[in-house]
Order: sequence, then structure tokens, then C-alpha cells
Amino acid sequence: MTRSAFLRARRPEHKEQRRQAILDAARELAAASGVRNVSLGAVAEAVGLAKSNIVRYFGTREEIYLQLLTEEWHAWAAAVADRLLPGPRPDAAEAVTALAETLVARPLFCDLLSHNSTTLEHNVSVPAAHAFKRTVVGLIAELGARVAPAAGLTPTEAAELVGAAAGLAGMLYPAANPSPTLAQVYAQDPELAATCPPFLPTLVRALRALAAGLPTLR
Repeated sequence: MTRSAFLRARRPEHKEQRRQAILDAARELAAASGVRNVSLGAVAEAVGLAKSNIVRYFGTREEIYLQLLTEEWHAWAAAVADRLLPGPRPDAAEAVTALAETLVARPLFCDLLSHNSTTLEHNVSVPAAHAFKRTVVGLIAELGARVAPAAGLTPTEAAELVGAAAGLAGMLYPAANPSPTLAQVYAQDPELAATCPPFLPTLVRALRALAAGLPTLR
């Protein structure tokens, strides 16, 4: 497609290409500098469009990243499913490791999760928020059903474990990847540096404790 056709985007396939170009640009910018630091103007500039054209496809910056978060949820669910091959007996430790390692392998997903409740679910349309919540709730249930036999949990317990894994990843990711200012603080003060949580070990430990504790609450 020529640039002029892209700018007009009158045909459905051209509109879809433009929409995907916006998402691709937002993804690349977030991967390079973090979700927090990407503005709608930066996305528009990267795509070569005016901000007014961007909002025809996504009403706000937050809706762009909510859509990317939806895609990341799908990708994570698929990755976990690939790891949880049927085994001779349940192994909660292996199931927890699969959840944690596939999260840590997706820094953009974790970054987006860290902004989900505080930013991305704000300043969005009701239809966008509804579609996102429906998708995530469905994916958690589906993934819980896959995790349950592998971890020796009920589907409800496993869904709780899956939701907690995503929530903890969103909380731990910014703490384990401190800002430049905090990085300087840690470099100057080893005692404080020791309090910076290592991402994967901390996530695994918390999820193992939860997986072990859930059956005791039945």
C-alpha cells in the first residue's frame, strides 16, 4: 500500500492496516522506553499521522495500550498452555514455574500489567473497558482449567492462582526494574539495594505459597 493510500485509509483493509500500524508503533515505543513514557503524540509521530487521526481508531492513548494488553494476555495464555503438557501426576511446583517464567519472559506484558488498574482502565470508553474485562475474565478461567490438573487444584483455585500471578507480576515488575534515580540510590547504598526484589525468584516463591495454601481453604 502506498503512503497516500495509507493516509486516506478508505477501504476496510487499509483501515485495518492503519490500525495495526498504530498498535505496532505503540508496542515498539513502549518496549524502548516503557509504557509510562509514551504519549499519544509520540505514537502519532511514529506512524506519521496527526493525533486527530489516531483517535479515530483508538479514542485515547490508554485504549491503545489496553488493546495491546489484551493481545499480551492471549500470548501469555498460549505460552502457559504450551508449557503445561499432560504429565503422570500433578506437580504444583512445575505449574507455578511455568506461570512465572512465561511472565518474566514478557517484559512488555508485565509493564502493561503494572499500569492496568491505575492508568489503562481510566480514560477509556465503556465498550473498550467492557471488551477488555470480558476477555481477561475468560482467559483466566480457561487458563485456570489448564493449570488445575497440572497443579493439583480445582479450576476455581487454579484461576485464582493465574489471576494472582498476573497481579503479582504487575506489582513486582516496576520494583524489580527501578527507575534511574532508585538505581543510583541502590548503587550508593548496598543495604537498600538488598531490598530490591529479584523478579523471578520472588514471583515463584509467592505463587508456590499460594498454590500450597489454597487447598487448605476448601
